[in-house]
Order: sequence, then C-alpha cells, then structure tokens
Amino acid sequence: EASAAFAVVKAIELSGGKAVAIQADAADTEAVKGAVEKTVATFGRLDVLVNNAGTAIPKTFEETTLDEMDRVIDINVRGTLVATQAALKHMKPGGRIIMIGSSVGERVLVPGLVAYSATKGAVKMFSQGLSREVASRGITVNNVQPGPIDTDLNPAAGDWAVPQKAATALDRYGHVDEVAALVAFVAGPESSYITGANLTVDGGMNA
Repeated sequence: EASAAFAVVKAIELSGGKAVAIQADAADTEAVKGAVEKTVATFGRLDVLVNNAGTAIPKTFEETTLDEMDRVIDINVRGTLVATQAALKHMKPGGRIIMIGSSVGERVLVPGLVAYSATKGAVKMFSQGLSREVASRGITVNNVQPGPIDTDLNPAAGDWAVPQKAATALDRYGHVDEVAALVAFVAGPESSYITGANLTVDGGMNA
C-alpha cells in the first residue's frame, strides 16, 4: 500500500537516511525498468536488489485458468528476470542480488500451490545459474526461501493456514521480521562468501 511505503520513507528520513517510494507493477516490464532507473537517478548507485514481488493462486492445478497461471508467471518469474537484468547494468563489485523464493520451490507439502511452486523452482535455478555468471564481477546472488509467513497473501488465520502450520517443525507461522533479518544479513558485508545459496527460513517445514 502507498501509505505504508510512504510511512517507511518518512521513518528513514527522520533517522537521517534517504529514501524514495516507487510504485510499479511487477508484471509490467517497462514499469519495472523505470523503477530501477529512478532508483539509480535518486541515489546515484545501486548496491542491493531484493526481488520481493510475488503472488499465488491457491487452488488446485485443474481449476487454475491460463490467465491465472500467466499472472503468477509474469510476476514471480518474468518480473524477477526483468528487474535483475535492469539492476545488473548498474551494479559494481560488492553488489547483492537477493531473490525471495519459497520453501515450496524445493518441496511441496500442501496441495493447491502447483503453479506457484513451479515459479519458485524457476527462481531457485535462476539464482544458482546467475550466481555463476556474475561472480567474476564480485556480485553475489542468493535465494531466500520463506515457508509459511504471516502476511496479507498468506495470513496465519487464513483458510490454508492449518495444513501449513502443521507441516512446520516449530508448529507456527513465521513473522516477516524473521525473513527480513536473513535478507539484511545476505545484503551485508558478512555474507561476502555466500553466493548461489538457497537459504530457507521455514520453521523446519522442509526438514
């Protein structure tokens, strides 16, 4: 939501930082490219890209329409490819590319996520392949794979929550802060020797 984005910008500015909120549809190629260019124009550089946009259609594969499949692919895969390609034009040694994949990109324990898991599997392999291509430039590429996290897309009190919670070893949904902490680590200097990794934060769902 725009209001939430602007609230984050204000908080960063009040703490002495610089921030900008840019609205773009991840399925719109030109909008994604434009967002990257506006970011570079604002800050003069681009050090970290987090491909966080994603969507899912929680229904059985046979009930999923082609339009719904296209939407999931456009946002989860195509949008990620476009944003990454645009960002790489500006990245220098020490750059970080971070994908937000999913634990179901490796192992699917609940029904209704066939199309979604297929796109996250694609993101996983994209991360691994790209890490080889850009390593010589000093850029790392990693894939953070959340399990069931309490968000608007997958609420802990939602219709699909019970089987997901039961599949975790910790018997609970995760919190966004727990994912953010891992992303912050991967974006920082301490992770300089980590690349091509699939880092799962899923409460033991895939254990």
